[in-house]
Amino acid sequence: MFAERTGYIIWVTDVKAARNLEKYGTVHYISRRMHYVVMYVNADRAEETAKNIRRLSYVRKIERSYRNEIKTEYTKDVPDKTRFYGL
Repeated sequence: MFAERTGYIIWVTDVKAARNLEKYGTVHYISRRMHYVVMYVNADRAEETAKNIRRLSYVRKIERSYRNEIKTEYTKDVPDKTRFYGL
């Protein structure tokens, strides 16, 4: 149903010029104070898109987001210690 997406954090020198990144993918957030952009692109064309973004003059550095690789399902393997500290 939905296409697989990959997140990128793009460090920029010019925040106004960073608005042009919308033609490469979905811009999720632009930080004006810290000068970075969080955007999502299709996973099947992610490396090609990142290579094109690196060529832009206002881009300092590109980092891939590992958010989709972080485990979000937790198990309760550790026993609950709150019953020992009751009143």
